[in-house]
Order: sequence, then structure tokens, then C-alpha cells
Amino acid sequence: MKPSRNYIDRRSFVKTSAAISTSLLGLSVPNTLAMAINNPADSSVFVIGPIEGYSTQIGTLVSMLNYNRYTIISMVKSMSMKDLDYLHDAHANTIGSLLMHLGATEKYYQINTFEGRQDFNDEEKKKWGAAMTLGEDGRKNIKGKEVQYYIDEITSVRQATLDELKKKDDKWLLAIDPEWSKENPLNTYWKWFHVCEHEANHRGQIAWLRSRLPGAKPGSE
Repeated sequence: MKPSRNYIDRRSFVKTSAAISTSLLGLSVPNTLAMAINNPADSSVFVIGPIEGYSTQIGTLVSMLNYNRYTIISMVKSMSMKDLDYLHDAHANTIGSLLMHLGATEKYYQINTFEGRQDFNDEEKKKWGAAMTLGEDGRKNIKGKEVQYYIDEITSVRQATLDELKKKDDKWLLAIDPEWSKENPLNTYWKWFHVCEHEANHRGQIAWLRSRLPGAKPGSE
């Protein structure tokens, strides 16, 4: 199942992403995220650049993925099931479904770039289908889970990404994909950059929904 154009258009970039509250900078990294990041002990999610164990450009990409994930988990880690299942209106997505959508999208780019597949298999569709398409399917099927469930799911997917990226080099990252380049040149780096910007885009949505939760205090997000 190739990502549909309603949420991934590989010929255009997300134009903007919402800013996160500066209060996030004071939050500590959850243990589950710390394990997933797998950085050297003296590194920080606030340092963008090469990371030990990865080729130069892949490490820089990983540092950006790590930062996005840190901010998202910091934002949701204290949310209740009620918060995660909150539906702002009939056309909205819940925060829980958006978290699973991040995992589904990253899983798709894993199978595409690491395995050369263009579609999910049946087992993957069963697990990730609703999260990939969202909409009514997501509203109906993604709910009733505590926040740790979502954190564990997206952390597991991310760990698989990090493990595979350690096996790759910058030549692989920069390679043009002939299947996706029939209209315009497109390389593997773009695909993983898109995973990064896609996560930042939905981070903005999560921040907006969090500020609309019943009882939420007025903020600047």
C-alpha cells in the first residue's frame, strides 16, 4: 500500500510546521526514547550532526529524527487515554491515531528503502492500515490504549530504522530511485528527509490538539 496523496505527496514538501512550546526544552528524555536514540553518552538531541556508528550524512539525518521524536514523546508522555482518544470534531484525528500514523509511515519507508518493496504485505496492512489511512478507519479502530502503548510501538519501529541505517552508507542514501524518479529525480535521502518533516508536521497537529483538550490552559501554540 503506497502512501496515498492525501497525506504523502512525494512531489511536494510540507510548507510549514507548527512551533512547539519552548517549555519542552526543560523536559527529560524518557528511558524508552533514550534507548531508541542510541547516541554516544556525551551527545545531545540538541546537536545536529554526525553520530558515531553511522556514515556522516546518515548520522546527521538520524540526529534530526532523534530530535523530532524527543519533542513528540516529551509532548505526549503524560497524556491520559482520554486525552489520546479526544476527537476535536468529526473530521479530526485523535492524538493517539497521529502517533500510530508516525509509526505506519516510517514502517512504509523501511520496507521501501531497506527491502525495495512498494507496498505493505497483508500482515503489515492489518497492523498499520488504519494508521496509514487515518480518516474514519483511524477514528474507529485506533483508541482505547494508554500512552505507553503508542510510545512502545513507534519506538520499536524507530529502533528497526536505526539498526538498518547503521548498515548503510552515504552512497546508498544519495542514490536515485528509478521507480520513484519517472517524473522528477528523487533519492533515498529525500525519502528519509520526508519521514523527518512528516513527523515535524504532525508534531504541530499534536500540539494544536493538545491545546484544545477539554480543560487545557490557554497557550501560545
